[in-house]
Amino acid sequence: MEILKTILTVVFIIVCLLLTVIILLQEGKSAGLGAIAGAADTYWGKNKGRSMEGRLVTGTKILVALFIVLAVALNLGVF
Repeated sequence: MEILKTILTVVFIIVCLLLTVIILLQEGKSAGLGAIAGAADTYWGKNKGRSMEGRLVTGTKILVALFIVLAVALNLGVF
């Protein structure tokens, strides 16, 4: 049981580091004055889900869910 807890702790630390890196790679969400004039409706704005930014957002959501599950499991002493 102690080995499983050690493995989960190592995975938790790796998830924390990856989450930090992915969040720092993302661009700011401030649209500025371009959003008022409709400049956000460009090709890149419409296809954001397939771009690098879209993949970073998806990766962030997955890592946050894994972070929460591991944090709860380690703190409740399930393992």
